[in-house]
Amino acid sequence: MDQSLLENFNNIRQLTLEHCKPLQKEDFIPQVKVFASPPLWHLAHTTWFFEEMILKSHLENYKCFHEDFSFLFNSYYDSIGERIERTHRGAITRPGVDMVYKYRKYVDEHIAKLFDSNNLSQEIIDLLTLGLNHEQQHQELLLTDLKLALSYNPLNPVYSKEFTLEVEQDKIKGWVNIEEGVYQIGHNDSSFSFDNELGTHQVYINPFSISKSLVTNGEYLDFINDGGYSSFNHWLNEGWNWVKENNASAPLYWKKNKGKWYQFTLSGLIELDLNAPLSHINFFEANAFAAWKGMRLPTEFEWEISSKQFDWGKRWEWTGSAYLPYPNFKIEPGAIGEYNGKFMVNQMVLRGGSIATSANHSRATYRNFFHPQMQWQFSGIRLVK
Repeated sequence: MDQSLLENFNNIRQLTLEHCKPLQKEDFIPQVKVFASPPLWHLAHTTWFFEEMILKSHLENYKCFHEDFSFLFNSYYDSIGERIERTHRGAITRPGVDMVYKYRKYVDEHIAKLFDSNNLSQEIIDLLTLGLNHEQQHQELLLTDLKLALSYNPLNPVYSKEFTLEVEQDKIKGWVNIEEGVYQIGHNDSSFSFDNELGTHQVYINPFSISKSLVTNGEYLDFINDGGYSSFNHWLNEGWNWVKENNASAPLYWKKNKGKWYQFTLSGLIELDLNAPLSHINFFEANAFAAWKGMRLPTEFEWEISSKQFDWGKRWEWTGSAYLPYPNFKIEPGAIGEYNGKFMVNQMVLRGGSIATSANHSRATYRNFFHPQMQWQFSGIRLVK
């Protein structure tokens, strides 16, 4: 098991570097929004996690790479100590990119020494597994944060011609009918899950039908053309306030030029594919579209119990469920306990995964969560009636 875990560690760490290969050094630094971190910070923070959570406590005589890195690259762990303000992550021009790559190599070498010691307790294995899943989360965030930063460049720069990510279409149409009943929810086997998926429990579900396909760009364009962003009737009050405050009129990255719609992607600006799944919309937009259609979003429980009957994984799918703890959820002591529990307020659950999600990082019980105004993830809509 140790060998397969080490191989998995090396592969996942390498994928982060692969995501960074198309970048110029200048691309590693910008932070265009408070919630979006620069690639340099993602590279360093995912490395800090292994150093802070594992090496400091479990590798004898380990010496930290740099005494200031915990302050610079801690994200939100209050139990670990002070950290740089989130708004200032883009100000970290020093240490530079080369130094951060040396940091990654240093930590990886010492993780290898930990494996060589043949002294991997179950606690260390669990922390390594959590750290790898944490890095996979940041691999997707690295791509979405980078896309947001590049979109601010009026030249519509290309990250990679192979990274369009928007155009794959759903091939299955129709509806899945789910009968009324009591269903089991939550992660209940020995494979990895985050703590917010635990607490297997039963829920009662009324009968419903859920779409086998995601809402397409063309379907959402019909909503726009029908005055979707100019009629308050479709919107929740906070959503309508968001529309007015942001002068919103289309999904993030959509641009209209000479009567034709385009979409900014990681491979540059492309003509909008009307048959591709909609992407980069927030909960307010998803809910308004569903209301306009005379339908609704699924609850996270409806999504989970029906997910075996449709293809998913192209877009994170907004649900109508607030992000709350499952029965018997408990926050573990120490820094690991800060991973999910303290964010269970004012956020909505998304299910599935996206085309930017790393391989082997998706499961039907996965509970992603974001504030309802957030658009920059590869998020979309699946309707219920």
